[in-house]
Amino acid sequence: MGRGGAVLSFWGLTRKSSQAVATVTGDFPVGHCDDTTFLPNDFEPVSTPPQDTVAEDVNAHSYWREILINFCKKKSGVVSLFGIVVLVLLALFGPVLSGYTYDAQLKGQENMAPRVPVLENIGIFDGSEVIHASTKEIVSNKYQALEGGAQVYHLFGTDSLGRDLFTRVCEGTRISLFIALMAVFLDIVVGLTFGLISGYFGGWLDNIMQRFIEIIYSIPDLVIITLFIVIFKPGLLSIILALMFTGWVGMSKLARAQVIKLKEQEFVLAARTLGARDFYLIFKEILPSIFGEVLVMSLFSVPSAIFFEAFLSYIGIGIPMPLASLGSLISDAYSSLLTHPYMVVYPATVMVLLMLFFNLFADGLRDAIDPQTRDR
Repeated sequence: MGRGGAVLSFWGLTRKSSQAVATVTGDFPVGHCDDTTFLPNDFEPVSTPPQDTVAEDVNAHSYWREILINFCKKKSGVVSLFGIVVLVLLALFGPVLSGYTYDAQLKGQENMAPRVPVLENIGIFDGSEVIHASTKEIVSNKYQALEGGAQVYHLFGTDSLGRDLFTRVCEGTRISLFIALMAVFLDIVVGLTFGLISGYFGGWLDNIMQRFIEIIYSIPDLVIITLFIVIFKPGLLSIILALMFTGWVGMSKLARAQVIKLKEQEFVLAARTLGARDFYLIFKEILPSIFGEVLVMSLFSVPSAIFFEAFLSYIGIGIPMPLASLGSLISDAYSSLLTHPYMVVYPATVMVLLMLFFNLFADGLRDAIDPQTRDR
């Protein structure tokens, strides 16, 4: 009952008027409508219930589509993803397009400057370089003195042994990306599994597993890789084993912290009440809930793995010759920095771009997944 009398409720009806159509979804006290006259055809059912429209808007996008939309709003993330794709294609198909192999030594073509088709017509990257002598500067172009040099092109020049630098940079990028992928694989397989089990079961098992991590974490990476090199030979196997031994610790700590936070949540308790077993709860209930954080953490580990391989190759205990990695290329060309700077510039630039693109891509993906960091 209203203050003016009985209350009439009109749900899902619209009132027609000569001037406008008003939607009535509330309660109207009869006593307050003394001056209003209703005709039999003043109201008619609305075609679409308002609550259906709201439900359709809420469920317009799936979870992954929402992440994609948010990621596309991050310009730095989109640009970095495009840059990663370009570098991956360069690593895969660059040696095929160049026409050279990474270990082919071309006699008479040592220390040749970069020469690029089309660009040479405008006076840049035409194969000429300035050599700084003790008393003067000498402009040299070894392509002109080479027999058949008009048909010879080296996009990044050649090294002191006559090997095409563009091909070797592509090969070095391929090896660096392979090591980065192995680091992500070890993070997910070893670190994620270790952290999930340690955080879920807790107690004495968690104490033992965490003490084991502390022992591993206290040993410097350089000492571990040196031990593996003593046992094995320098190469990819030693680097991968070193990453397998220490590279997953950060992922393990992240997974453990997330499991401790989620294992007492209502959805986990409900699944346990329905009879779900421990490993089902870990890998079917908890793991999907932390997949976004795991993915972002894995991408952030890629630049670290690339830098780790480059550091080992730079100090001479990484990839053996004649294989090429970005670190070994920089190390080999360091002595020629003043006379032939292009030998260092190109591999260093590619390594910087790789690390920068993966960092920006991981940052953009983190903002797309976590709404708390999106507007910072």
